[in-house]
Amino acid sequence: MDDKYKLILVEDDASLGYLLSEYLGMKGFGVTWVKNAQEALQKTETNVFDLAILDVMLPDMDGFELSQKVKAINPELPFLFLTARSLKIDVLKGFSLGAVDYLKKPIDEEELVVRINALLSRLVAEENKESQETSYDIGDYTLNTESFELKYKGESIKLTGKEFDLLTLLAVNMNQLCTHKEILTTIWDKNDYFNKKSLNVFISHLRKHLSRDSRISIVNVNRRGFMLKVNE
Repeated sequence: MDDKYKLILVEDDASLGYLLSEYLGMKGFGVTWVKNAQEALQKTETNVFDLAILDVMLPDMDGFELSQKVKAINPELPFLFLTARSLKIDVLKGFSLGAVDYLKKPIDEEELVVRINALLSRLVAEENKESQETSYDIGDYTLNTESFELKYKGESIKLTGKEFDLLTLLAVNMNQLCTHKEILTTIWDKNDYFNKKSLNVFISHLRKHLSRDSRISIVNVNRRGFMLKVNE
């Protein structure tokens, strides 16, 4: 993702707000951090955002009420909740109000980025569906996320579901590091030793599938994760 994606973060906890805004900024997002609902409403009236991240427990108005006021200003703005509340009724309430996601505190920064990337990718895919912008060029290969196909100069290459999901994630983040945790959380829903071993096997499979173009490599970056690269 790059900073064309603008986020508004509404979090009254100074330490958490600073940590999340700095981390999201490092990940390429443009972040506007505010500490209360009134300031959030002022910002949404005068700025365009791609996603609102709302703390449920705010000093002047709870996040549920704020979300409805934000929707009145910008009905198209998606939002997700951050909360220390763990009651199922609160989670259900959040989704019933139109939230696209709901994360419980303490917040894992990498998981938050994974969720945001997934949400924005999905929203962008939905927006671009009519124009059929659903393919990625990877050297001489084309990955089509609508037909679930990988093609090499027109020849179809069969991928398993996990191979396709993994290659899509790497292609969306072409030339950027995808950490082990980001990949495992997104594809396997769990970051553990056994899934990490499986990941290495799937990376090996993808390298074989992409081996017809010598410019393409899936690089192991200092044991932190993987990066899909195409050398021109």
